[in-house]
Amino acid sequence: MSKITRLLGIAATTLTGLGAVKRKRMIDAASPELRNRQLWLPLSMRGPRSLKVGRTMMGKQPLVPATCSVRAETASAGGSTPVPVLVYDRPDRTTPSGALLWIHGGGLVMGTAEQANELCSRFVNDLGIVVVNVDYRLAPEHPFPAGLDDCYTALTWLHQHATELGVDPTRIAVGGDSAGGCLAASLAQMALDRGGPAVCFQLLQYPMLDDRTALRRDIDGLLWSNTSNRYAWSAYLGHAAGGDEVRPWAVPARRIDMKGLPAAWIGVGSIDLFHDEDLTYAERLREAGVECELHVVPGMYHAAERFAPKAPAMVDFIDRMVAALRGAIAG
Repeated sequence: MSKITRLLGIAATTLTGLGAVKRKRMIDAASPELRNRQLWLPLSMRGPRSLKVGRTMMGKQPLVPATCSVRAETASAGGSTPVPVLVYDRPDRTTPSGALLWIHGGGLVMGTAEQANELCSRFVNDLGIVVVNVDYRLAPEHPFPAGLDDCYTALTWLHQHATELGVDPTRIAVGGDSAGGCLAASLAQMALDRGGPAVCFQLLQYPMLDDRTALRRDIDGLLWSNTSNRYAWSAYLGHAAGGDEVRPWAVPARRIDMKGLPAAWIGVGSIDLFHDEDLTYAERLREAGVECELHVVPGMYHAAERFAPKAPAMVDFIDRMVAALRGAIAG
């Protein structure tokens, strides 16, 4: 019996009454092509035990296709903590090319760089760029600013090694999914405030941007619930989500002045927990004169492309991400 089958059996016995009614209503709101039995899993992270389960459920990581090479490196810059990174490339790449610093998702408390193997390889093969994928430190073991500092170190390393990597330093973008989108947005802010390293574009895939969403009781989400959201933000920030937070770059949506940030693409589903905060962030970027393309997929829940990768809406969603990055950094 598979792990998922066992968990579905647990779900059948634990998700009853009002919980089952609520879950059914949420699943019914999803686009039919995106519905999946795993959406019935009632897992939410509340503490160390459920975090351990969540980390275990991340499962096997996708392989890198033969058309793309990947190698492990250790990024370091100045006296910063060395950071493991994966560098994706292809042998026939025209140099110098653009580059993407990719940051994986997982609520700031889960995940590894390898989980993005397939997407990073797609960027390399389709666009002829280099992708550097950061294996940053996770909360709660390493709360803010550890993970963000790791991303800044990786970005600095990418710039410092641009010549040997065959990269044009004026065409370096940052991007990430979910919590990785949070760190990518924070990284763009940090780089702007520190006067570099330069970032030319932000590719934000259903980004986790605002800890204050965790205080809302009127919304919830499939796969990533607001219970998990509250736990993850609290683990990362070191205090209750939605509380006082004045540290720069800790929460991207709390930034007051958006002027001068690099252009962005933001993609999110209409029933994603992060839908409202993502739309607000996009509007604020535009109001500050920052170019921002926003793409909202009707009936899409959080990370739906992982559960229905061949659904036309998900194929289109990833195609749009690739196209946006192509327009920003491809030669």
